[in-house]
Amino acid sequence: MTEIKTVKVGNIEFANDRPFALLAGPCAIESRQHALEMSAALKELSEGLGIGLVYKSSFDKANRTSSTSRRGVGLVEGLDILAEVKEKTGLPIVTDVHLPDQCASVAEVADILQIPAFLCRQADLLQAAGKTGRAVNVKKGQFLAPWDMANVANNIASTGNENIMLCDRGTSFGYNTLVTDFRGLPTMARQGYPVVFDATHSVQQPGGQGTTSGGQREFAPVLARAAVSVGIAALFIETHDNPDAAISDGPNQIPLNKLPEVLSVLMELDKVAKANPVRLDMFKD
Repeated sequence: MTEIKTVKVGNIEFANDRPFALLAGPCAIESRQHALEMSAALKELSEGLGIGLVYKSSFDKANRTSSTSRRGVGLVEGLDILAEVKEKTGLPIVTDVHLPDQCASVAEVADILQIPAFLCRQADLLQAAGKTGRAVNVKKGQFLAPWDMANVANNIASTGNENIMLCDRGTSFGYNTLVTDFRGLPTMARQGYPVVFDATHSVQQPGGQGTTSGGQREFAPVLARAAVSVGIAALFIETHDNPDAAISDGPNQIPLNKLPEVLSVLMELDKVAKANPVRLDMFKD
């Protein structure tokens, strides 16, 4: 039987047999004031529901559909803003890294370094993130099979860091379309590492609006329900107070005012799932 590993971030324990925690925030940092307002609102929400929260926002969106797409505030300003968010809210931080030489400076602020899906096979980046000693949330490439994530995890673990989380964000299915294969969640869980489901990027339509990506945010709660019912350690949800005005991934972000209702249902489903865990070995002799 696979050992269930636990990754501890602050006072939050991520494990596939524990109540799910939440990685949430706007896709990209838009301004200092917006980050402070969003993080304060999310902290209040999470405390009201009794759910562990890591605040997420990216200082740079390096994977853009078009050269005209807005990317964010940049590394230096972004880390300064996230440091202030952390200081004022007490929330742990997760943000993306794109280059090996970003990892050390990002790790001074962020509690979790996130590897974007398109970069999940970049060995230098994986190892640089691992060497920081911080937790690493690595997203499964849209082009990878879930069992291929064992090699990705082993690459990070080769640094001596096993604070690893494996995240599913959908799989390429034709042009401008992603599909979620829910067999992938227990398949990745076979590694023992906490499994994260990215509900909002899984409903993204990459390049679907020509010069920007589209999305179907109305289906994010649907996929989140399915993922939680299978059993996961955490949900990744991008949220915004006005998604249609967001600088990045607005079409697939969940409106902030809808999030409490969504999470309340998911927490009830999670209780049932954790009391009745998936057993892939039940049909073996």
